[in-house]
Amino acid sequence: MNRLEAVRDWLRKENLDGFILPRADEHLGEYVPPHAERLAWLTGFTGSAGLAVVLTDQAAVFTDGRYTLQLAAETDPALWQRCHITETPPPEWIREHAPKDARIGYDPMLISEEGLARFTEAGLTMVPVANPIDALWTDRPPPPLAPAVPHPLKYAGKASEEKRAELAAELRKAGQDAVVLTDPHAIAWVLNIRGADLPFTPVALAFAILHADGSVDVFISPEKLPAETRAWLGEGVRIADRASLPEALARLGGKRVRVDPATAPVQFAMWLREAGATVVAAPDPVLLAKACKNPTEQEGARAAHRRDGAALCRFLHWFEKAAPTGAESELSAAEKLLSLRREAEGFHSESFPAISAAGEHGAIIHYRVTAASNRQIRPNEAFLIDSGAQYPDGTTDVTRSLWTGPDAPPPQLRAEFTRVLKGHIAIASLVFPQGVAGPHLDAFARRALWQAGQDYDHGTGHGVGSFLSVHEGPAALSRAAKPVPLAAGMILSDEPGYYRPGHYGIRLENLLLLQPAEISDAAKPFLRFETLTLAPFDRRLIDADLLTHEELLWLNSYHAEVLARIGPLLDEETRAWLAAACAPMAAA
Repeated sequence: MNRLEAVRDWLRKENLDGFILPRADEHLGEYVPPHAERLAWLTGFTGSAGLAVVLTDQAAVFTDGRYTLQLAAETDPALWQRCHITETPPPEWIREHAPKDARIGYDPMLISEEGLARFTEAGLTMVPVANPIDALWTDRPPPPLAPAVPHPLKYAGKASEEKRAELAAELRKAGQDAVVLTDPHAIAWVLNIRGADLPFTPVALAFAILHADGSVDVFISPEKLPAETRAWLGEGVRIADRASLPEALARLGGKRVRVDPATAPVQFAMWLREAGATVVAAPDPVLLAKACKNPTEQEGARAAHRRDGAALCRFLHWFEKAAPTGAESELSAAEKLLSLRREAEGFHSESFPAISAAGEHGAIIHYRVTAASNRQIRPNEAFLIDSGAQYPDGTTDVTRSLWTGPDAPPPQLRAEFTRVLKGHIAIASLVFPQGVAGPHLDAFARRALWQAGQDYDHGTGHGVGSFLSVHEGPAALSRAAKPVPLAAGMILSDEPGYYRPGHYGIRLENLLLLQPAEISDAAKPFLRFETLTLAPFDRRLIDADLLTHEELLWLNSYHAEVLARIGPLLDEETRAWLAAACAPMAAA
């Protein structure tokens, strides 16, 4: 019996008509440990965003525009329909293919209240169940047990006691007794700890209850807390095993408890209501506090990007010489960049697996090179490298699209690259009033592409943590994002793109730090972006005649800053290359 049929056999035994399986663990984050890769186990799809629906006679897998090509490559069309999650929402698909009065099972630890509401508001009968995959997956890896370690104040910038006091004051002001924290990134930030339970993201998997008196109960495997970390946590932090969490929630009966309906598993609200607590649906208060980096975190981000930029510039210099030979591959290029980053002071790990994509692979938005997919980097083609690193003082994420040479790139590619660059500059140079949200800015990045009848199927930018997740909420430059007002101290990516399936992909990404804008006589506060990423754009792909005078000024000013800040960190040969790569451009 194959895995899909095993789930259908379980459906029949449970008297269910279907089961939904999100790509998630009980923390509902983007990255999950190996033992939570249930969607990959069932379907073969390994992207970071997806959901499967299994009915008694049909099944489908859903993902967004970043992964549609990967979904087609990794799943069996004889077993699974492959769907774009916004064009074919899962609730609509279920209503079309399931019986009229279908009973659909779901794991209440793997979906939020907001996520569940999309199904119930579509008129579906949803039934909470124990996850069948956990019983069927007989060789499932064990949960991670990496130690949690202190995150020193020289990087954090604010003591845990101070953070907890500020959050507790917010709870009291709102008349709330406690808040349930289910996001390990939030817990890491509040307690000034880091871990190694997830690949690429330095967190320790845990839950917590923060009380209105500033104390906090942390639910974590005790063996993950060495004596040094226990001492670092200090007074007011109580440690308990994860298994004791339901009992602790039961003790909150009669209390007003905040639970984030967007990020917390629905199981938590169910437990609290069963105990007689009043569940207050409101955003996790840590999200916004964590997103607005304090001065220490901001300076750390600048320092991390200087070191990371030096490694990236050394890679770009190497690539320009190596690419035309045809001797390098996608894997060898990614390994070269990683080896150069490892030489940087404080390098901890990659912040995500590098997207090293030659030619047609660049059109797969979140392509991941493997031994099976790896191919040589050929002369005279486009190459896309999207990568990042974790340092204790900052997290980086940068994308450059390059031409391998030795001949000149075709005019069509240069025009498309330049339109993407125009969108990138439009965001980076924006000045806008405080209170504007990310979705309001997304169209600025697309204007030049739209005028040519082109677009890209992903958001323009995401938040970035401080030695935490490379994808951080609550703000994003995306039409699909909630309209969270942008605020000083947030770090966001700026990454418009264009993808020609079967040929190449273009994406240009820098990280930007939001700062107050000093505008004389402004009636209200304005914001601007400070560019953190320091690496040149490939001049060979830029058609300067398509840039306005202001865009050329921005480009030349940016390149001058790259040379000034990164040049002193390089050897003489690489510095000379960088000087040429950053030389001023002018229209013909």
